[in-house]
Amino acid sequence: MITLSVGQGGVEAQDWVQMLMRMYLKWAERKRFETEIVDTSPGEEAGLKSATFIVRGPRAYGLLRSEHGVHRLVRISPFDQNHRRHTSFALVEVMPELETSDEHAVVINPQDIRIDTYRSTGAGGQHVNKTDSAVRITHLPSGIVVTCQNERSQMKNREMAMKVLKARLFQRQQQEAAEHLDEIRGQVMPAEFGSQIRNYVLQPYTLVKDVRTGQEVGNALSVLDGDIDPFIEAWLRWRLGQNGAPGLEAQGTDSRRR
Repeated sequence: MITLSVGQGGVEAQDWVQMLMRMYLKWAERKRFETEIVDTSPGEEAGLKSATFIVRGPRAYGLLRSEHGVHRLVRISPFDQNHRRHTSFALVEVMPELETSDEHAVVINPQDIRIDTYRSTGAGGQHVNKTDSAVRITHLPSGIVVTCQNERSQMKNREMAMKVLKARLFQRQQQEAAEHLDEIRGQVMPAEFGSQIRNYVLQPYTLVKDVRTGQEVGNALSVLDGDIDPFIEAWLRWRLGQNGAPGLEAQGTDSRRR
């Protein structure tokens, strides 16, 4: 499960979120993985403020863990009439999709959540846009908020939102129990300059470079079209060199986790 959130950069950053979503969906398509869009929040002028989607396939979670962190884009802005170079940021969060047994391990007190319904703003036909089918669930103790508006049925949106909420709560429990917080999710960093894990430069030259591994690819457009395997493979090797990367193999090969 991947959640993308806008960082610094205004409209440019919202467009960057949409570009990243396209990149990961293209990668999943190349792998012939199944994808399901849970929720998208459109920007005021362009792009997306946030997006949540699921990628299902062999070792999907183990591979996509490499993408967790802040991603930085540098390009000539198509939204700037003066054609100036802009820098924008987006946060990528990767979580495992819970199995039924794991979901049962997460107990949510009904009194701890607030459920709001509202009219969907996305595509999906007249029925979606004319009824309060979208669902927002707020977990009051943790402050976690999840939304789902992709389905026509309010009930289905509520089921999916609860599934996402349980995944986030499960992830938080694992973080608290882990000796190092990045064993499950990685460090949580603000989506701003100095915190990025990867730089995507489209002007004045083209280069994508991973800050952690040093992996570089000159064909930035190919990367944005979903060719991220070199970065995933470099990250896996890098993790193996980090104190033996305890538990990496088990997490990377467990096809139940997405």
